[in-house]
Amino acid sequence: MAYDRRELAAVFAGGALGTLARAGLAVLVPTRPDDWPWATFTANIVGAFLLGVFVTRLLERLPVSSYRRPFLGTGVCGGLTTFSTMQVETLTMLEHGHYGLAAGYTASSVVMGLTVAYLGTVLVRQVRVRR
Repeated sequence: MAYDRRELAAVFAGGALGTLARAGLAVLVPTRPDDWPWATFTANIVGAFLLGVFVTRLLERLPVSSYRRPFLGTGVCGGLTTFSTMQVETLTMLEHGHYGLAAGYTASSVVMGLTVAYLGTVLVRQVRVRR
C-alpha cells in the first residue's frame, strides 16, 4: 500500500501544533484529583468545536484539498483533543472517591463536545457563500 508522504506530513505537522497547544494548556492549568480538569476539558471542547467548523467548511465550502483536512481535522484537532487523558483523569477521580465529579466530568465532556461540534457546523452553514 502506497502512502502519500505529504498527507502524512500534514497530519504530523497539525498533530504537533495541536499537541503543543494542549500540553501548554496543561502546564498553565494543572489538575488535582479533586478538581475539575479544566485544561483537558477546555482542549476537548475547543477541539470538538473546531472539528465541526473545519470539517463542515472543508467539505461544503472550499475546493477539495488533499492536505487541509488531514492537517486541520486529523492533525490539529486530533492533537488538541484527548480522550485518553480524560479517561485517566476520570479514573483518578474515581480512585480518590470523587464519584460525582467523575460522572459530571464524563457526562459534560460528551454532551458539550457533541453540542459544540454541532454548533460549529451550524455556524459555518449560516455564513453566506460568496459567488
